Amino acid sequence: MADTTAQAMTTLAHVNVPPAQTWNYLRINDIKLEVPKPDSKGDVPARLPELFGRIPAGIGNEAVSWIEHMAGDSHYVEVPRGTVRQSPIVAVSTAETGDVADTGVNVREGAEATVIMVSRTSNGPMVESSDVDESAKAPVDPATSVSANLMRINVERGAKLHVLEFVALDDAHTHIDGLGISAAEGAEVDVRQYALGGAKVAMGLGVDLFGNSSRLQLDTRYFAHQKNVLDINHAVYQRGRLTRADIVSQGLLADAAHKTMRETIDLQHGAKGSKGNETETVLVEGDEVVNKTLPVILCDEDDVAGNHGASIGSISPEQEIYLQDRGLSEDQITKLFARAIFDDAFIHAGSDEAIGAILDRAETVLGQDTAVDMSEGLGLSLDDIKSEEDFD
Repeated sequence: MADTTAQAMTTLAHVNVPPAQTWNYLRINDIKLEVPKPDSKGDVPARLPELFGRIPAGIGNEAVSWIEHMAGDSHYVEVPRGTVRQSPIVAVSTAETGDVADTGVNVREGAEATVIMVSRTSNGPMVESSDVDESAKAPVDPATSVSANLMRINVERGAKLHVLEFVALDDAHTHIDGLGISAAEGAEVDVRQYALGGAKVAMGLGVDLFGNSSRLQLDTRYFAHQKNVLDINHAVYQRGRLTRADIVSQGLLADAAHKTMRETIDLQHGAKGSKGNETETVLVEGDEVVNKTLPVILCDEDDVAGNHGASIGSISPEQEIYLQDRGLSEDQITKLFARAIFDDAFIHAGSDEAIGAILDRAETVLGQDTAVDMSEGLGLSLDDIKSEEDFD
């Protein structure tokens, strides 16, 4: 983590670039982000094993290089062969302190592990794990606060990986979340992503299914309101035989939120018998919402199957009348649908850090009563969860 208080700003011009760039007139091929300029000059020596540099993280090389410069250090966790790691590997990035986390995880052959990424707006450790030391933090002006969380994971033959990713920032922060996964033969990967807030958030995911019979299940839930900008890039490279990728995304956009979703399944030469599916469902509740979706199937093999689709809609007048007749205002109706996303995130939180981040954001978006109601499901008060006194 670096102190960015007095640093000048620079522009990352090509973040979340999809494998195949199309639709230039829609300006859908990337996003530009204003970020602190790194103090260091020249190349940064590799701090993680070389194999992690070959794992695509979805956010693009420019953003990866910036994170490596800004992080100042990286963290490496290894899950031994044939073991099941009981405690999750948790990487936390905190917006107020401008945390920039760079983590590599190696899940050895036949092992199983859970990785949790949390990006939030409150003080907390950058990385929490028995394998990782805490890093010192320095305060940063919230007006120029930019945080990042980069995770690259190598999944060896027959291993199982579970990833939970939570971005729960307030409406004044910029954040980059990058996740890269490489899956060998017979590896099984499931990822659940939750984008719950942030003024400008770029989330990238790259998955390389190079091993025969490797599998990916990706589920993404997102919520954006006010003038939030949410930019998501999913790129799955299916290179092995008989691989399978299923991508399902659902979200709610309200007020004047802007969202771009790029989903690419690349069925490369040699991936015989492979299948890829991608679907997205968007609920729009705002006249000024901007929604852009780019589902793409690339194919260089004849014996494969690829399907994609996207649907967009809003609450029907009949549904609104039904709910209004039962005492709900338009704002309450929108919050009712948003609550479903937060509840799903809360159910799958998996760690104390994620629970705290979700409840903080729920309190901001849905109100304190809702956050209290969610916390009582754990048998704790909201104050207890925030202080984490009951998680020792």
